[in-house]
Amino acid sequence: MTLVSKLPTFCTLPFMSKVDWQLAISVAASVGGQYPLEGTYHETRLARDVPGLVARASELVSFETGLEAPGIPEVAVVSRRQWAATNVASFSTLLAPAEEQLSTHTGLGATLAGRIVGAEMGAVLGFLSRKVLGQYELVLPNADGDSGDTVLFVGGNILKMERDHAFRPDEFRFWVALHESTHRLQFLGVPWLRDYFLGLVAELVASAQPEPGRLQRVSSQIQRAAVAGEPLIDESGMFGLFASEEQRAVIDRVQALMSLLEGHGHVVMDRIGGRELVTQQRMSRVLKARRADKRTAAFMRLIGLEMKLRQYELGESFINGVEREASWETLSLAWEAPEALPTLVEISEPERWLKRVA
Repeated sequence: MTLVSKLPTFCTLPFMSKVDWQLAISVAASVGGQYPLEGTYHETRLARDVPGLVARASELVSFETGLEAPGIPEVAVVSRRQWAATNVASFSTLLAPAEEQLSTHTGLGATLAGRIVGAEMGAVLGFLSRKVLGQYELVLPNADGDSGDTVLFVGGNILKMERDHAFRPDEFRFWVALHESTHRLQFLGVPWLRDYFLGLVAELVASAQPEPGRLQRVSSQIQRAAVAGEPLIDESGMFGLFASEEQRAVIDRVQALMSLLEGHGHVVMDRIGGRELVTQQRMSRVLKARRADKRTAAFMRLIGLEMKLRQYELGESFINGVEREASWETLSLAWEAPEALPTLVEISEPERWLKRVA
């Protein structure tokens, strides 16, 4: 689900030319670096183990959630560079309409703009490539416009976490598989969800129009925030600062959906992990502390990843609130139709969602 966090940055630029996607990959590879155990027999053993872990995780998640998915996913262990390149390829496909729509500038300035965005996107993906453990790939089309059914594991990062925190490899790998298998069942087990998600993406791309007076509007917002003593940039980062009212409305719907999916994924992985894994509580504590790491807080706020981290927290609180006020089974109402999804306000106040749909 990582791509959603970065997509609105592109869509709120005042103008754009062709993005330098190759530069994005090069910068991502440079920023991401390479973990020393990438490409060794440790990674080979990981690649051998994870298909069985995903198969087992899928069965348990299906039983826990009532969601079902056909077939067996492809499972791949990738390097940081490969993960970044995969996401760049998906970005270039998703944003192709916006590139055509916004390519109104030519010459040196347009080329420079495309390189700047490519470098910026590469820096963010390189930063993420050092942290992401897994990713489910169905939702995003590849260069041919098709969608695979693939669970990715970033081998170097999993090996690093296991060694840095003395995790039991069999338990940690299965725990990650639980999370990605939950996302797979969400998108395959809820027939309308993928189209709804891509519809939100299309709305963001379609709204990526030059906005007269944008810089003046942003300047006024900054001045008002300074006078009121509020943060100049909130958790949505730079794209939230530059987003139009129309885009903010779509971003709110994206954040509400992602909060539900991420919260649901974390509750499911922790619940099954609590039954199946001896070390689940410790692994959960470590990952939550990792997300709260203050050393990169300023950068994460700037690029909008603070909102991504809030999605985990808000979503988990929503899931627990619904179960506390009603039942675990009541959550299935959210999968009935797009209209049944919680709004961003309802994510923070689950009783309002229950009153509306239950």
